[in-house]
Amino acid sequence: MKKNVLTIALITLLFSTNALAQRTSDIKGGKDYPLISRFEGSVIEYYKEVKWDTYKLPVYNDNTKEPNYKNPIELEGKIIRTQYSVSPDNNPAYVLKNFEKAFKSNNYKILLEGKPGEGIEEGPAGFNGDFYGSQKDLHLDKFKYAYEPTGDGDKAIIIAKTNKNGKAIYIVEVIGGFSNTTLITQDIIEVEEAETGKVSAKNINDKIVTNGHIALYDIHFDTGKTLIKPESEDMMKNIATYLKAHSEKKYLIVGHTDNVGDFDANIKLSLARAQAVVKELIEKYAIDPAQLKAYGDGQTAPIATNATKEGRAKNRRVEIVLM
Repeated sequence: MKKNVLTIALITLLFSTNALAQRTSDIKGGKDYPLISRFEGSVIEYYKEVKWDTYKLPVYNDNTKEPNYKNPIELEGKIIRTQYSVSPDNNPAYVLKNFEKAFKSNNYKILLEGKPGEGIEEGPAGFNGDFYGSQKDLHLDKFKYAYEPTGDGDKAIIIAKTNKNGKAIYIVEVIGGFSNTTLITQDIIEVEEAETGKVSAKNINDKIVTNGHIALYDIHFDTGKTLIKPESEDMMKNIATYLKAHSEKKYLIVGHTDNVGDFDANIKLSLARAQAVVKELIEKYAIDPAQLKAYGDGQTAPIATNATKEGRAKNRRVEIVLM
């Protein structure tokens, strides 16, 4: 595989199922994603691009370090689905090992990995029971497919990630072992930096010097909840680094929502989320409580239209405001 030059998180899921008729050449219009090399010897069976949608990505449970399919993170951006087929001697474990080796050699951060035989398919909270079994989170109905990538054989999963060149790009590889071929279903989710708010302490400083505030999009909560999710850690560290470098100044931490739901409930939710951020900065990162004050604006200060998914995503944010 080629070394990726953008932020990449990749899920690889592997299955064993029945036979399918393998193509001998790529389907018309199909193409490789330019930053990811296709598995050697594979051909494209299906290809589709969606300009903007949501996609759920499972990560490790922060406490047990086991795959958490019940509470995946939700991504928003451009989605590209490609299905490849390759000869069946490339079994799931072999494909997984190749991806794992490639990710590690390119210094990707592995966010989640489950190998064949480790029980990732078992139980109501497992991959088949909760994540894939509902067919909601892999969006099979939404993005369609040439062949359904499921079965009753081996399953494995790997998610890796790296950051570069202003984009977060998540790549989902679902691989199924049929009797006469191995099927690789690849989903790529492109998330622009402007939407994820992946910024450094220096970026925070530059924006506040210029504008007096900065909007952050990489502090994650479940819908309607106030618990800060584990994948927010990098952003929280960057905020803490900035605050410690400017300990003589005071700041508002302001929560914002989109216009979905009740107005008063959104005000309360935005304040509770801002309070959660302040609490974590104080308790986990030793920020002086006198430096911070939480405030909730609810849906009263949109920076984009609430009529589109893109706009609502921009309006759901936490801001740091210089007092």
